[in-house]
Amino acid sequence: MSASFRLSSSLSPLQSRDLLKMRFLSPRIVVHNPVPFLMPMKTAHSRVVLPENVKVAASELAVTAGIPVGMTESGGLQVDLVTETDLKENGFRSTRRTKIVCTIGPRTCEFEEIEALAVGGMNVARVNMCHGTREWHRDVIRLVRRLNEEKGFAVAVMMDTEGSEIHMDDLNGAESAKAEDGEIWTFTVRTFDPSSCPERTVTVNYDGFAEDVKVGDELLVDGGMVRFVVTEKIGPDVICQCTDPGLLLPRANLTFWRNGSLVQERNAMLPTISSKDWLDIDFGIAEGVDFIAVSFVKSAEVIKTLKSYITARSPGSQIGVIAKIESIDSLRNLEEIIKASDGAMVARGDLGAQIPIEQVPSVQKRVVQLCRKLNKPVIVASQLLESMIEYPIPTRAEVADVSEAVRQQADALMLSSESAMGQFPEKALAVLRCVSLRIEKWRREEKHLDATDPSFVSFSTPPSISVEICNTASQMANKLKADAIFVYTKTGQTASLLSRNRPDCPIFAFTPSTSIRRCLNLQWGLIPFRLDFSDDVESNLYRTFSLLKAREMINSGDLIIVVSDVLQSIQAIKVP
Repeated sequence: MSASFRLSSSLSPLQSRDLLKMRFLSPRIVVHNPVPFLMPMKTAHSRVVLPENVKVAASELAVTAGIPVGMTESGGLQVDLVTETDLKENGFRSTRRTKIVCTIGPRTCEFEEIEALAVGGMNVARVNMCHGTREWHRDVIRLVRRLNEEKGFAVAVMMDTEGSEIHMDDLNGAESAKAEDGEIWTFTVRTFDPSSCPERTVTVNYDGFAEDVKVGDELLVDGGMVRFVVTEKIGPDVICQCTDPGLLLPRANLTFWRNGSLVQERNAMLPTISSKDWLDIDFGIAEGVDFIAVSFVKSAEVIKTLKSYITARSPGSQIGVIAKIESIDSLRNLEEIIKASDGAMVARGDLGAQIPIEQVPSVQKRVVQLCRKLNKPVIVASQLLESMIEYPIPTRAEVADVSEAVRQQADALMLSSESAMGQFPEKALAVLRCVSLRIEKWRREEKHLDATDPSFVSFSTPPSISVEICNTASQMANKLKADAIFVYTKTGQTASLLSRNRPDCPIFAFTPSTSIRRCLNLQWGLIPFRLDFSDDVESNLYRTFSLLKAREMINSGDLIIVVSDVLQSIQAIKVP
């Protein structure tokens, strides 16, 4: 492989047929021409949209989603129409860099509803195996795949395992139950027939539940959304009094605190991946999900075991394993866990039930920074817009919380109940999109940019030609104020290294693999395209420019930094 750094001069090789046939045999760095004028972001993206403007109009959906994706040529460029329209109307600089994960639930499980989320900016669809049947999740996964095939989207699918957590059962079929202040409730491991279950009795999934707790312990439901104190133990029954009223939801997790500390005995004998989880994982492999998120990870060995299992069951599979950071054990072994995984999720709801809540913000920042250094995508999740489950606008505190995650440059933000069962899933998605765009724009305008310091982003990465090329390309893009970085990648690794550097321009990632295109849709700043390409960099450029110009997605004079993992090269070139 050639390791040369190759940058073209002001006359593009694409402007000469003879030069198209030439190979670059030696390094040359020549950059001329002023940087083209940068197109400003439209005002509509500079603020949180008011409620009446947040929802995607039905007429807009009809135009955007109703047209089948056209291919310029056989095996040509493939990109969804939403991205194409955004680039045409607003230019490179307006593209959103922070990705969005939406949990699919009863409110969003029909094809039209999933399509509306994709049009609104969903990059990854999450299915939560804590709820619903495998048949229900299979239908959702296949609807997402159908959407991608028919409309050209690259929405990835993430399957979230239930994990070995202590949780309530299904409330005997009820959607919820209200616990009032001072009420007495019984939590038990006994199994009741739904018709004979005593009032205010909740069954628990862990046989050792009653043995692990003591009178005086605090029971937190769903990280503290409802709080009880244990007043009595009678055999398998734990009698509790409600001290903080709230809504009990089916299969909500339970944690106990004693004298200000989390009671951990209950987890001592529980495996990270339960027998149910292994069956769910088999299901996910069979359905070809793109990511499997593992709940309550305790050590790197769990991740390594699962990755080996996936490889054995599906050789050549591109399924990524995401470690959910949501327990004290996760924090104790954080760096080893992230190194072993393909990404991480800061699951703040359960994490906040295991550590003092005032520590959650610093832990979030620590995980985000560590993931970036280790070149692993990171998702900030849980309660981002919790109030929008019931209300059409978020609280200002929630907007500030989302803004902080964007400022920390997390790869993705995730909606949970807001999109799964909330009253306003599309509006919640629109708030994440608009806040992300506004904060990203603010960072560029105020020059709040992290210097692309190789010592910062690659301290734990073994030195390699690919790492150095991507660091250099990102620095060049920032200094030259390039309009975009083009990366041609067969494995996705080079695109990932560029994303880690958080350059000040979008990254167009061209890959011949449909599955890698979907996986890249989780990472910051990447706009993934499916494109068959050869080992001839100049030929790829000529063809790409032709296809993008034909669809009015780039213009003559745009300054592009080109990176390829085929020949490990860099070019700086203006679109002819």
